[in-house]
Amino acid sequence: MTTAAKLQDLQTHATNHHESQITLLLATFRSYPRFLLTSHSRPDGDAIGSVLALAEVLDQLGCQVDIILADPIPSTYRALPNLDRIHHTPSADDIDPLRTAPAILLECDGIARTGLLGLEGRTLINIDHHASGRPFASVNWIDEHACAVAAMVYRLAIAADVDITPSMATCLYAAILSDTGSFTYSSTTADTFALVHHLAARGANPSQIARDIYLSNPASKIRLLGIALSNLQTEGDLAWTWVTSEDMDRIGAVPEDCEGVVNYLISIAGVESAVFLREVADASQFRLSIRSKGKIDVAQIAETFGGGGHRSASGCTLDGPLEVATERILTQLRTGLC
Repeated sequence: MTTAAKLQDLQTHATNHHESQITLLLATFRSYPRFLLTSHSRPDGDAIGSVLALAEVLDQLGCQVDIILADPIPSTYRALPNLDRIHHTPSADDIDPLRTAPAILLECDGIARTGLLGLEGRTLINIDHHASGRPFASVNWIDEHACAVAAMVYRLAIAADVDITPSMATCLYAAILSDTGSFTYSSTTADTFALVHHLAARGANPSQIARDIYLSNPASKIRLLGIALSNLQTEGDLAWTWVTSEDMDRIGAVPEDCEGVVNYLISIAGVESAVFLREVADASQFRLSIRSKGKIDVAQIAETFGGGGHRSASGCTLDGPLEVATERILTQLRTGLC
């Protein structure tokens, strides 16, 4: 068999696998009257847009859906439709005390990633697109080649033959826009643009969504960016910076203001990998956002520290002090060790 034929065989096998998982998921959705739907703590655009869109899919399949997120919605995404459907509570038992509803987890590598209590012992359904994803649930669909988990939700909606409503299209478009780095990550393909083309045709407004996400920043975020850029360090093809909890308190910044800072570092000409370290208040820890232009698999590096993500965009948490945390991550990035 030629190399081209082997690649075609692998692609066919992968396609068949994903189609069988979609069929299994839809059969599971039709087997229960009610679901809990959640995603990871500190939700990003993909998590928020995807839970809102999947909730609409389940609505149209005749299911009752309760969306639960452990943490608040960042201001960047507060223009998304149907946010009032999301419950913010520390435990799933607050919503379903009898524990009869299965829980659907989007882009989580386990129940701990949700930040929620009350998921233990439930029937779990796992839908993920991270390279660090693992099959921890009763039903698992992991596609690390999907540009966003929203793209997987879209495939479910198409397979279920439900109506792609304007609100669903808006949520899915916002999720894909944010999780592809505005269509700059290597996961962006012709299929991605075909997908968002369909979403725009179904009611998503690309320019309005982009304004809501990128042109509605609080002043605290810009002040924090100034501090981070003033701390910028470079070494060869590496760039890094940090902010302390004291910095954040002084300017009234919140953790969500840190989103996107690392993208300024990786945008520097000649820089191949970058990391932004944010001190976690009262924890003597630093939350890391790591980026790569492709030469280094930062997902594998993040996994060595208990984190994960994608080849070009990942995160993890390291113990302080700052100098120790910085040297640990830079050692990995300097050598490309995984």
